[in-house]
Amino acid sequence: MNFLLSIAFVLCWSSGFIGAKLGAGSAPAITILMWRFLPLAAVLIVVSAVAGAAWRGLTAREVTRQAMIGVLSQSGYLLTVYYAIQLGVSSGTTALIDGVQPLVAGALAGPLLRQYVSRRQWLGLCLGVGGVAIVTMADAAAATGVAWWAYLVPFLGMFSLVAATFLESRSRTRVAPSVSLTVHCVTSAVIFTTLALGTGAAAPPAELSFWTAIGWLVVLSTFGGYGLYWLILRRSGVTKVNTLMFLMAPVTAVWGALMFGEPFGPQTALGLLVGLAAVVIVHRGGPEIGRSPQGPRGGADIGRS
Repeated sequence: MNFLLSIAFVLCWSSGFIGAKLGAGSAPAITILMWRFLPLAAVLIVVSAVAGAAWRGLTAREVTRQAMIGVLSQSGYLLTVYYAIQLGVSSGTTALIDGVQPLVAGALAGPLLRQYVSRRQWLGLCLGVGGVAIVTMADAAAATGVAWWAYLVPFLGMFSLVAATFLESRSRTRVAPSVSLTVHCVTSAVIFTTLALGTGAAAPPAELSFWTAIGWLVVLSTFGGYGLYWLILRRSGVTKVNTLMFLMAPVTAVWGALMFGEPFGPQTALGLLVGLAAVVIVHRGGPEIGRSPQGPRGGADIGRS
């Protein structure tokens, strides 16, 4: 089951970069994000009102925490990804830059969450970074007409998602995935709608490609990728779920090559193989994250949400 969830997560999360590319040609990033989350938030609010059992017992403090997580993991992360693609950074390259997230999360898991990371898992993390570097150099060499600073934008999103991951991991209150998804999406809808109205970019274009991209992003990226991210985080821990991020770059590069004709050569293929090897090493590298070799570490267990 974990293996199937991991495959679904990689495909659905990667679809977000492709969806952003699909919509980039017809509307500004903030317009796409507004119309991605505004109707979705309305539907989730109605669903929550009908089936409100999951909300019982939640305090205002915990809802506020979930809103902060949403600002970091959805609003901040997605805005930087979409903006980078709008600036001309390819979907594959954007995913590649985000691919350094596992090393950052893995490095911080020990001191911040007191989670055990084995030497073999560290080897897998470093190997994954090597795979990302291989594909990044290949894509950067093929890119033309893109400002150098545009490649820094996705790093902001990467740090935003890492911060959200640790903020959620340190919470001791278990929140149902349906509740967290609703709070995150409503928060994003408010932020993106405010930004779109403030910049005069709220009106959606009439092109079919725009609404196709919106449907793609809501179904595959939000419900699929974003929902599975938090599910796998709770089941497997910070290091393992973030190691799967190593696969986003090469998978997105393959997808981008097939759909948009983005370059995909031997270096990209090599990076894919190295990333796969990294995932295998980390997933077989020792005890579950959140446990030391001697046993559970109490409050550090990632299973507490």
